[in-house]
Amino acid sequence: MGETRRPEHPGAPDPLHVPVMLDRIVELLAPALDTPGALLVDGTLGLGGHSEALLRACPGARLVGVDRDPTALERSARRLAPYADRTHFVHAVYSDLPRALDEAGAGEADAVLLDLGVSSPQLDETERGFAYAHDAPLDMRMDRTQDLTASEVVNTYPPAELARVLRTYGEERFATRIARAIERRRAQGPITSTRDLAELVRAAIPAATRRTGGHPAKRTFQGLRIEVNAELSLLERALPAALSHLALGGRIAVLSYHSLEDRMVKRALAALATDTTPADLPVPLPDRQPELRLLTRGAEPPTEEENERNPRAQSARLRAAQRVRRPSPHAPS
Repeated sequence: MGETRRPEHPGAPDPLHVPVMLDRIVELLAPALDTPGALLVDGTLGLGGHSEALLRACPGARLVGVDRDPTALERSARRLAPYADRTHFVHAVYSDLPRALDEAGAGEADAVLLDLGVSSPQLDETERGFAYAHDAPLDMRMDRTQDLTASEVVNTYPPAELARVLRTYGEERFATRIARAIERRRAQGPITSTRDLAELVRAAIPAATRRTGGHPAKRTFQGLRIEVNAELSLLERALPAALSHLALGGRIAVLSYHSLEDRMVKRALAALATDTTPADLPVPLPDRQPELRLLTRGAEPPTEEENERNPRAQSARLRAAQRVRRPSPHAPS
């Protein structure tokens, strides 16, 4: 998150690319990467800012960088070229972490990082259609090799399903009004541009609401982006995959930018950080002891200083944990 323009020279790190909560991520994950050959899996590589800092701080560590966006992989590979002998890149969604480990010839990871949501290059590349501030085709695909686009969602989903997407993923309280407005408009012809959609949403929302809370289309665009990229269903699969492949003593850090994402992360970590010994037993059972130790108290936000320096960090919430016990072989999956 946080890049506002491309570097002037291809392959050079962008001085305005500010990875969110960078120092805290390094502080949390570096202790798990201090032995030669320790493996970091960055499941959402983006421009590689977090990974670069960890490779620099941990000279014996190796990286498996995963991203669903081929453009992000190309750019991060150039950025991380000084560490080429310690890096391996995989084009995949982060729920495919086991496959990424297999491709790298590894069975488990010593550290896992997931920086969720849309990346800054995707926001800033106007033609990707993520931003309501610029006119572009309604696309919003993080991986442009997939078929489903925002245009298809907007122009073909039944109004009730469209309202569900906006309400659930965008947390938009006027979801039904917006869906009905979209239905009326697309009867005249397809909605094909971000500007058309943003203006339609603005007109559908009550005037009093439009005057507060930022751009009226913000929540609609968020809901469509999450639907197009199946972000929550991927996260639901990615968390158990990442945790089950975390080495003993290994650490995981997850940056969320949406309350639904953070809730899912909280539940997944808490479930494995709990003693599940039945309450009627007098002593704790060894195979029911916590598998994880939480490293953050609740969800940590960025500092006020970081929010001022990098406004895109404001909605970030960080949770981290360390594996302290291997799962029992007979434990239910």
